Amino acid sequence: MPILEAMLLSDVLPASIAWQPGDGDLVLLAAGADDLLVVETVLATLPAKARGQVFIEVDAADQVRQLAAPGRVCVTWLRRDRGQSLTDAVDAWLAEMLPVEFDREHRVYSWRSGDHAARVLTNEQLV
Repeated sequence: MPILEAMLLSDVLPASIAWQPGDGDLVLLAAGADDLLVVETVLATLPAKARGQVFIEVDAADQVRQLAAPGRVCVTWLRRDRGQSLTDAVDAWLAEMLPVEFDREHRVYSWRSGDHAARVLTNEQLV
């Protein structure tokens, strides 16, 4: 029988990501297939009440699989062989989730493959 070792978030997340969304933040993860382990680990740490979106860009259908996520976190697989783009999907989602409103702030806590750190995006940055 194999011995299972406990894996810590810090084992797969670079220290610079420091994934710590606020309680009310929407979350956004945008990754390529090479960062799937990071996405899975972050999803496993999210509370059941988390809300948000995960985009994963892969080459073809054979890389798509089921991922466990909280009920209000949508996982969308983007296939390059169909012309789907991570950048286009993220831009469209943020345009919807960060509307320009002057009476309240909208927040998205995000991390994207290639970013050195997770960060907060707000609609106030768009004004």
